[in-house]
Amino acid sequence: MLVKTFAAAVNGISATIITIEVSCTKGIQFFLVGLPDVAVRESHERIISALQVNGYQFPRSRIIINMAPADIRKEGSAYDLPLAIGIMAAAGDIDATLLDKYMLMGELSLDGSLQPVKGALPIAIKAREEGFKGFILPKQNAYEAAVVDKLEILGVENIKDVIEFFRGKNRLEPTIVNTRDEFFAHQQHFDGDFADVRGQENVKRALEVAAAGGHNIIMIGPPGSGKSMLAKRLPSILPPLTLQEALETTKIHSVAGKIGEHISLLSQRPFRSPHHTISNVAMVGGGSFPQPGEISLAHNGILFLDELPEFNRNVLEVLRQPLEDRHINISRARFAVDYPAGFMLVASMNPCPCGYYNHPTRPCVCPPGAVQKYMNRISGPLLDRIDIQIEIVPVPFEKISEQRSSEASASVRERVIRAREIQKKRFADEASLYCNAQMGSKHLHKYAVPDHAGLSLLKNAMQRLNLSARAYDRILKLSRTIADLDDSDNIRSCHFAEAINYRNLDRESWGLL
Repeated sequence: MLVKTFAAAVNGISATIITIEVSCTKGIQFFLVGLPDVAVRESHERIISALQVNGYQFPRSRIIINMAPADIRKEGSAYDLPLAIGIMAAAGDIDATLLDKYMLMGELSLDGSLQPVKGALPIAIKAREEGFKGFILPKQNAYEAAVVDKLEILGVENIKDVIEFFRGKNRLEPTIVNTRDEFFAHQQHFDGDFADVRGQENVKRALEVAAAGGHNIIMIGPPGSGKSMLAKRLPSILPPLTLQEALETTKIHSVAGKIGEHISLLSQRPFRSPHHTISNVAMVGGGSFPQPGEISLAHNGILFLDELPEFNRNVLEVLRQPLEDRHINISRARFAVDYPAGFMLVASMNPCPCGYYNHPTRPCVCPPGAVQKYMNRISGPLLDRIDIQIEIVPVPFEKISEQRSSEASASVRERVIRAREIQKKRFADEASLYCNAQMGSKHLHKYAVPDHAGLSLLKNAMQRLNLSARAYDRILKLSRTIADLDDSDNIRSCHFAEAINYRNLDRESWGLL
């Protein structure tokens, strides 16, 4: 008897339908074809054990299984459940009439219990697109997949539940999630607040500008000056995720297996902070079994690189293209995948190896040339792609000890949201353009044209600081954002002056120790 069950393979953050054809005839052999990897071939032993423990008999027949299309490599153990159900149906132990209405995914334990799988959300989206009635998967993934409406999400704990369901002896209750209510209920919960930070008003202002325009920022200052503390509070002033952004971000985390059991949609912008020993592949994604890297996990959120010069230079250089294009294409001999990478880069670093260059009270003990050598660990092209370069000085005792609270994140966030609304209206007719940081040259000529006074100011800055053309564009983008925060249609000289002031590392005197 020949039957078909349906599963899916994840490529990038999208899914492809896999048709599992099972033929059961006289004999005692077992064949599994269709480009399966080792994990898929090992499913034979897991299926035998799972069925026997739950009181079912593995068919003593000649079983041939084809996983189509045969030119796509099938990887991982998530095909255990559709393979097992297909074998039972081909042997006549299950009614096969319902199999074409349900997508099946799940890894089997030896006792028949189902283990969670990766990519449940993009698979559920594909199942709905292809007209399936329902999606049967491990219960741990049910909340995640239930984001997709018009599709029955049936979470199960054991293969016995699935077999009895297809025999008509057991009814599976669909998992229903009120996606909008859950999404909006958790958008305002943050671990940190700007009110906790004493002093550093100029740095808070720089972070506000960065959040309002989606600009990349680097903070340079001695140990203990508050760089990490400020960076970790930046999500509290970013505008909330839209439902579309949340869905796209959740798909990436789903593919990477980073979604918790009782989480449907991610309601807050991701904040990723990899250690400086991270490898190229872990940063950009890929590997033998392609997975999203840190830059994709930070999509629609923040990638925080603490102690930037300590990162391997090659790791930093691979960030240059994603910072411009907002996606990463990974091409290897066996596969090519494309992952979104629209992240906001936030970096911090000490000014020198000892950490006290330009410190107001403590002397720098680095030898001559050490500061410049330390700065040279970060390439000029990468620094050019960072819009805001702000220097931090330690907070004096008077500021640390004062009891008066600083401005709360909620107030700052309101200004950021207003500025983003201005940008949203400005770019309403522009595809894939949401904030000032994404503007190209043609947009700058249209939306960030300096007046005579501003042009004179920019000319002096370009000549004195020896800025590149890219740095010039960054200043124009920053000026546009500062004007939006000021609710000004025109960019005034004061806006250009503030933007130029955020290019600290371009000063001629920086690092000349």
